[in-house]
Amino acid sequence: MLKRAMFRWGQLSSRVFAVEFDLRAEPLYFSLSSNPQVLHHAHQQLFGDEGKLFSLHVHCDNRTEKARTHAEIKHKLSVALSRDCDVFEASSFTPDVKNSVVKGFFIRDKSTTTLSEDMLKTLQQSKSVCVFSYKREGQYCWQELWSPVDQVQESVRQYITPAAAAQHHPSTLNIRNSDVFYCMKEAYEVLQECTDIIPESKEVLKLVDEQLETSRGDGFPVIVIEGLDATGKTTLTEALRESLNATLLKSPPQCLAPFRQRFDSEPPLIRRAFYALGNYITAAHIGKESLRAPVIVDRYWHSTAAYAIATAVGGRVENLPKPGSELYQWPEDLLKPNLVLLLTVSPEERLRRLRGRGQDKTVEEAELEMNQLFRLKVEETYKRIQNPACIIVDASPSPQEVLQQVQHLIRNEMSLVNNQLPMRQDKKPCNPSTHH
Repeated sequence: MLKRAMFRWGQLSSRVFAVEFDLRAEPLYFSLSSNPQVLHHAHQQLFGDEGKLFSLHVHCDNRTEKARTHAEIKHKLSVALSRDCDVFEASSFTPDVKNSVVKGFFIRDKSTTTLSEDMLKTLQQSKSVCVFSYKREGQYCWQELWSPVDQVQESVRQYITPAAAAQHHPSTLNIRNSDVFYCMKEAYEVLQECTDIIPESKEVLKLVDEQLETSRGDGFPVIVIEGLDATGKTTLTEALRESLNATLLKSPPQCLAPFRQRFDSEPPLIRRAFYALGNYITAAHIGKESLRAPVIVDRYWHSTAAYAIATAVGGRVENLPKPGSELYQWPEDLLKPNLVLLLTVSPEERLRRLRGRGQDKTVEEAELEMNQLFRLKVEETYKRIQNPACIIVDASPSPQEVLQQVQHLIRNEMSLVNNQLPMRQDKKPCNPSTHH
């Protein structure tokens, strides 16, 4: 076990651990040292005097296996551990090194049972999981690689050392082509890796191969309407379709509808790759339809990126990637729209509209209702995406007033004359046939 790649003791000394102890504040950061270090007040709260303390970390070379293992463990922890156990998201990483984050959980067990120990013993049989235990000694705390008591193992004691806050939230190190995809090739390869465990992956990849266009000429303008559910996207897109004599498309495209439920149950890496490919299929449809008429698109890459980044980054809005980050840049191989409009309404108005609709909600939309912090992160991420950036539209007035406001924006922003404006020539999408 001591030979596990990511957790050799020599490597641990260069890594920083982070625990999402309080979502309203920065994560708690600590490193390891061979010498005892006095704990700060917040760390003393985390490594309390009572109960058993553990952390587990999921690592392996196969990214899809790692993602699925992490999701399975998260489900097991939420179902099996009693109310006397606190479970926090945790990770370890090498500062400023991309893709160095190893995700896991920190468990604080205050119960008198061995429930958490029994579960961790089971999990530890997996070659992809490392488990650590923690012990308090007055003002100090130390960490050991933990194993079931009936196994003999070399033990190395490392003391917890409070560490300075990272310049960027550690999750941002792993977002690129893991939570958000910036090239079709990367998303395509994730689903290729899943064909043995998710048979539907083959059908999705076949659709990508069949429908993706490699080139297109100049055409009519493309206008994307973005926004949270119940901000008026459907009403506005239908009105624009009629008033501009336009074609209306939606992302993800209808051809992926039979597979959405299956991929929505998968961990973020696989789910995000599926929706990323949906954007490239939509781009192919845009390329064809914009040769005949203006195109209105109900959601596109902005939605995919905004929800993914807001989900991947734990805690508060300040933890998001800084404005101007490369993570907010449009993929170079994805067809760009001429104009992106972000519809906004007050949280109270949006909830009122949602209740009136009575429709089933996605997991993320349900999260928006329950978690104001998540909603704020989604909205802020929308506003930070660049090239093209969103133009914010207040969608609180009547549908007719919103339509008039948007028509005015289209005329001003795009110099739209007689509903026609040549499209910019964008880079060609990657050809998936070269990645089989």
